[in-house]
Amino acid sequence: MDAHEDSRQVVQDPGEAEESRAARLARLRAAAMRLDSQPRLLAAARGLRRRLPGDEKFGDPLSTAGPTPVQLIARGVSTLQPERESVLKELGLAGLQTWQSLSEATGRGRGDIELALLFTDLVEFSSWALQAGDAAALELLRAVGTAVETAILDRRGRIAKRLGDGLMATFLDAQDAVNAALNAQEALQNVEVVGYRPQMRAGVHWGRPRRLGGDYLGIDVNIAARVCDAAKADQVLVSDGVLARIDADALSISREKRLRAPGAPRDLHVVRVWRD
Repeated sequence: MDAHEDSRQVVQDPGEAEESRAARLARLRAAAMRLDSQPRLLAAARGLRRRLPGDEKFGDPLSTAGPTPVQLIARGVSTLQPERESVLKELGLAGLQTWQSLSEATGRGRGDIELALLFTDLVEFSSWALQAGDAAALELLRAVGTAVETAILDRRGRIAKRLGDGLMATFLDAQDAVNAALNAQEALQNVEVVGYRPQMRAGVHWGRPRRLGGDYLGIDVNIAARVCDAAKADQVLVSDGVLARIDADALSISREKRLRAPGAPRDLHVVRVWRD
């Protein structure tokens, strides 16, 4: 056998070479997927996010609801394989939360006009809706929407956006915002669907949100949402900026407590307000 004939025998078939490359790529992808969901790496990535400036929960539907570049990118990152935990996704959001924080620190997170920002949310609605069914859930949301939005409009509020089983509203006057929240809770006492009475929580914060079209964005919007998140069922929480602008003697007020929430200033305090 001459050298030329021998060299032809060692040439790999093109089809086999392609299959070999595909197999190597498949092994590399599998290894990368294992690393991307490795518990220790996930814990390290989340630990990094806790240490970085900004909201460590940046990437949830609330924080990415706006049209700013960082929110648009974060929305895309958050929807990549949402059903699985991902180290790369956490690291991507870590960079975006820092970008968002730096933007707000340089003044791009606030607007020019001071407003009272009200957020509302139904507690345990999703769990009930799964059992009650779509028809009952829709009936309840319509009844809640009528009760809550009427209370807001009656106090000269403006609906900024609807958020599934909650909403955001703005007021020029802090007292109007608090009264609207309390009136809405009272109105919900008359709402009942298939034996279920909805329980609403609300948060009111005073700040300078940035207006963009018909929407409001910025750090104070995020803080107002966190104030609402901190409330329990049938509670209205207000930040200290709101408390300083309302007639506190006309309401029952709890002791102040510091709001411990991602993205909230360390000196921000909240109280619960209610009517006797």
